Amino acid sequence: MIGQLTQREVVGRYRGSMMGVAWSFLHPLLMLAVYTFVFSVVFRARWPGVMAEQGRARFALMLFIGVIAHGLVAEAITKAPALIVGNASYVKKVVFPLEALVWSLVGSATFHAVVSLSILLLVKWTTEHWVPVTAWWLPVTLFPLVMFSLGIAWLFAALGAFLRDIGQLAGLLATILMFMAPVFYPIASLPEPYRAWIQLNPLTVAIEQSRRIVFDGLPPDFKALGIYYIAAFLAMACGYAVFQKLRRGFADVL
Repeated sequence: MIGQLTQREVVGRYRGSMMGVAWSFLHPLLMLAVYTFVFSVVFRARWPGVMAEQGRARFALMLFIGVIAHGLVAEAITKAPALIVGNASYVKKVVFPLEALVWSLVGSATFHAVVSLSILLLVKWTTEHWVPVTAWWLPVTLFPLVMFSLGIAWLFAALGAFLRDIGQLAGLLATILMFMAPVFYPIASLPEPYRAWIQLNPLTVAIEQSRRIVFDGLPPDFKALGIYYIAAFLAMACGYAVFQKLRRGFADVL
């Protein structure tokens, strides 16, 4: 059922468009081209440190992997507050496992992230003729983001049924997460006192470790990943607990 709901979520996004699901491939490809032009040509930005002498394509890919990670979480955060309200019939008229709606939402976000990652690796292979074998660790470094997304989505879906302002807060939170994470910069470029705060962002470890395995050809930092997995699981469990606690009142407010 979750698989069917996820498929409906993915296909429904492109329903009525001429190109259909092909947009899931074209959109990240076009965005990668835009990032390359804006940051490398217009702003003439360079990645600090050893990356400073690398070409435009490498610089854009470094940014893009951060954008992909943020997009996975941001899609879940921004859509979750309206999830229960938008599926009121499932709450009022049928016996339905409402938590599955969140699974389908995050599943759709994960699908688009996988497509974007495939394009990133393809472009890296095309421009540099090399993708390190450590890139196989990508699912391991990014899976905690799925757990974080589930936890936040369950929390916001439950709260959004009672407080419609959560939708406005979600958009603001998604923006804060992007700029307070090393999406457009490496964490090493920050002054030491700020790095500990940036590490609290759920995106930070995923982005830094993904860059490590894709661009440096090094295995992930397993100690950091272990702590990251524990934090992600706790966030997912807390979000699910709140959702199950509040779901009894959904029918009363819809």
